[in-house]
Formats: sequence, structure tokens, C-alpha cells
Amino acid sequence: FAELHAAVPGLPLASSRVLPGIVLRRDFAAYCPTDGELRALLVTEPLRPALTAPGVEFVVDSEGQYQASLRWIANRTEAVMKHLQSNNVKLLLSSVKQEEVVIYYAKLYGVSVVECLSSEEMALISEITGVSPYAPFGDNMDREISETAVVTFCQPLLLVSKRCVHIGFASACAFQPHCLVLCGPVDGVNEQHAAALQEAFTMLQQLFKAVDQ
Repeated sequence: FAELHAAVPGLPLASSRVLPGIVLRRDFAAYCPTDGELRALLVTEPLRPALTAPGVEFVVDSEGQYQASLRWIANRTEAVMKHLQSNNVKLLLSSVKQEEVVIYYAKLYGVSVVECLSSEEMALISEITGVSPYAPFGDNMDREISETAVVTFCQPLLLVSKRCVHIGFASACAFQPHCLVLCGPVDGVNEQHAAALQEAFTMLQQLFKAVDQ
């Protein structure tokens, strides 16, 4: 329930509404508008490559080596974004904050990025889509990316002064997510209404379980 409702203080209760899909309460790190369905990829690690393996020290002896290292990182990051583009990936959903070089090449190749998703949000998206997070490094860059989710729409959503991301997924199961935008004059009223609704849903779940038995 926490991932499927958004509390918006400062508006009358009558402004509350139900939206298809889910609302992520953060802004795009990069937004590239696109029409129709698109492919989304879930990641749980930075797409900017590391110069060494964990626990291995990397020593730079000169400014030239340092600049060469930066060029290698940029080229490798660009190759990753080209690979996403060639596999029709237009949306990147990341549980970690991505480096500026990743955002730069994402914008260059038309890939929208939403970062810093919580583990609960990532788990919910995986449940809806049936897709697991993708690990790009160590994989063959020529291999087709099959771990993508179908997104029916992806757009900014403004809730008073808060910029959010509104996404619709083609569900891989019977669950069709909708998000409750719950409005109220102050946070306290919103919290009371949210708690009452959650209790009502819990009661309905228990009722349906009893019927199934």
C-alpha cells in the first residue's frame, strides 16, 4: 500500500483520484519524451564502469594516464547506452544514483532515467512485470537484452510542487496496479485517511481469503 498511494497536502479531499500504473515520488534524472510503448530496464548498480575490480588498487602515474582513464570510462559508458538503444530500451529504472557521464549519454541516446528507487519499489516493479534487474558488465555486449519490461506510458506528473514520475506497465500477471493520489489540507488528515483505507483493504483481503477457503 505504501508504494501504491501518494499523499498530497494542501489540496481539498475532492481532488483525490485513482491513476492507472504507479507513481514514483521523485523526478526524472533524464527525460526523453517518446510516444507509444517502450522497453524499460531495471538496474541495481552504477552503469559507469569501474577501472579495477573490488579490492584492487589502481595507480595513476601521470596526467596522461588519468585522462586516458576518463576517456575509457566515457567510451565504455557510451557503448552501454548504444547497446540499450539497439535493444529498444528507452527507460532506465535504477535503485542507485548514476554518475553524470551516464546521464549525459542517456540523454544523447534518448533513454529516460529514474534513479534512487527504493528496494520496495524495485520489488513491486519486478512483481508487476516479472522482470529481474539487469547486470550489464561481464555480459557479452552483443547479446540481446531480454530482461526488459513493457511500459505503456511514462511521463512527468506534478503533484502541487512535487515533480513525480507516472509509469504504466504491461503486467505479466493478473495484478493491474493503480495508484491512489490522496489529497487533504494537511499531512495529519492525509495520514488518517491513508490508515483508514489501508485497514479497509486489509479487511477486504481477509474477507476474500475466507471466501476462497
